[in-house]
Amino acid sequence: MGDMSGPYLIRGSVSLPEAELMWRFSRSSGPGGQHVNTSDSQVELRFDLARTEALPEVWKARALERLAGRLVDGVIAVRASEHRSQWRNREAAAVRLAALLAEATAPPPKPRRATRIPRGINERRLREKKQRSDTKRGRTGRDWS
Repeated sequence: MGDMSGPYLIRGSVSLPEAELMWRFSRSSGPGGQHVNTSDSQVELRFDLARTEALPEVWKARALERLAGRLVDGVIAVRASEHRSQWRNREAAAVRLAALLAEATAPPPKPRRATRIPRGINERRLREKKQRSDTKRGRTGRDWS
């Protein structure tokens, strides 16, 4: 099938270093007939986030904080078994890991600047509420005789 299509970019010029990726293969469940019983197509990709030198320190600290619930001893694991071929599962796992790290290392969003509601909008809202109230009040059966 050829080479992997790496390197997998996280953001900018930072990519996943192939030397720091740990791959594990096992038999996958699901469709595939007898083929599944003989091939190790499920892929588990592990990346030592705590010890990596590939990420800038700021990104690393941010990722360690945001992914704390998914880390085991500073290592993040991603599993892929949706394809029948090991090669495609490797691709899927690497892309998923790169996307996860890109999201985890993204800078925090800018804080929202508080703005005042314009007086005209507030007055219009109150006027529409009053009209609705009058409409509903007009529906009562008091005047029916």
